[in-house]
Amino acid sequence: MLKKLQLNPWHYLLLSFIILILLGTALLKMPFVQHQDGLSVIDALFTATSAVCVTGLTVVNTSGFNVAGQIVLMFLMQLGAIGIMTLTTSLVLLISGNIDLKQQVSFSKLQDSISMKSSTGILQFILKITFITEFIGAILLTIGFLNQGLELNEAMYQGVFHSISAFCNAGFSTFDSSLIGMNSIIKYTIMALIIVGGVGYVVVFEVYRKYKHKVRLGFHSKIVIFTSLILIIFPTLFLYFTESGLSSFTDSLFQSVTARTAGFNTVDTASLHTVTLMVVIILMFIGGSTGSTAGGIKTTTFFVSMIPVFKILRGDKTVIVNQKHIPHSVILKAYAIITLYMLLIFVATVSLLLAHPNFTLLNTLFEVVSATGTVGLSTGVSAEIATFGKIVLILCMYLGRIGPASLAMIKTNKDYQPKIYYPQEKINLG
Repeated sequence: MLKKLQLNPWHYLLLSFIILILLGTALLKMPFVQHQDGLSVIDALFTATSAVCVTGLTVVNTSGFNVAGQIVLMFLMQLGAIGIMTLTTSLVLLISGNIDLKQQVSFSKLQDSISMKSSTGILQFILKITFITEFIGAILLTIGFLNQGLELNEAMYQGVFHSISAFCNAGFSTFDSSLIGMNSIIKYTIMALIIVGGVGYVVVFEVYRKYKHKVRLGFHSKIVIFTSLILIIFPTLFLYFTESGLSSFTDSLFQSVTARTAGFNTVDTASLHTVTLMVVIILMFIGGSTGSTAGGIKTTTFFVSMIPVFKILRGDKTVIVNQKHIPHSVILKAYAIITLYMLLIFVATVSLLLAHPNFTLLNTLFEVVSATGTVGLSTGVSAEIATFGKIVLILCMYLGRIGPASLAMIKTNKDYQPKIYYPQEKINLG
């Protein structure tokens, strides 16, 4: 008798995204979906992957889709952002009012910062905060688009589409030039939606409890908020002075916010200074926060990887932050995630350069990091790549969304505990 196949939470995560991507591809090829330039199977697969993985990279103009096609994209963005497992578990909660222990354990494993006691409350909160935030965002964006001169019906539609796209950190826009030339209401509303969607549901949940029930923020939320502020403030100032005269403070702030996760742009990305592009690549690589709609290595991973550097320079052998000890296993995991992301980016960049020797290294690297970090900013490479290049970026978006760490842990149903402990040995480094 064959041994029963054991699926852990990461298997479900991998399979759920594959199924949704294939479903999205099929929907985009349905007769009711039309694109002005036509849509091949590979382009449909690329677009569906970009929407489900909330990336925003496109090989065909989003404006070219009819209303049905754009609604399909909204559907894919919404489900992809919340996560199939999270969404289905949340729906079970709304219908039955409870979830069993097995579902709580599965959700807690996928969200390391969530305890089983709080996972039920957080799951109930996820759908509420998602749709309430998107509703408020849609209203503000409708006002902004009305000020842009759009008719009421069109402004409302654009408000809904861009609110979903921004909160999901997807970066899809029905305007070919994205948000270039838009007014401040639109820009600041989009930024607010990106930030709320990018910090993660756990942080939003704890901030909500802090102000309603006077509960202290958890260590995870403090790290996310601190790191996010640093990664918004300093890049904004840097971009403002680097692009002096070409980018306003609002646009510099917008690029700093969108670069880590969303993919909207208020300035022409291809026209940015080389140094600016390098900074944007770093921001895209870091991404948003754990449990959010964003990609990248995550702000917590970046924080955990940087703290030991400062500790080592001071001669500290333990990593203690805010009177909390960070275990070596967490630090090891952070460096493993960073290494896997860098390996994926290296392989993908080399593959694209071999297939397209006319591409520059910087633009190719930019595109690959944008895909892997599920950001969606582009210097124009995606529009020029052939079928092989599209497949490479599809894999980057998928692996970037589920995370190399998920692939590394797919074979394990439980944490590995060694049976034998060997003596330590020092290795000379540097």
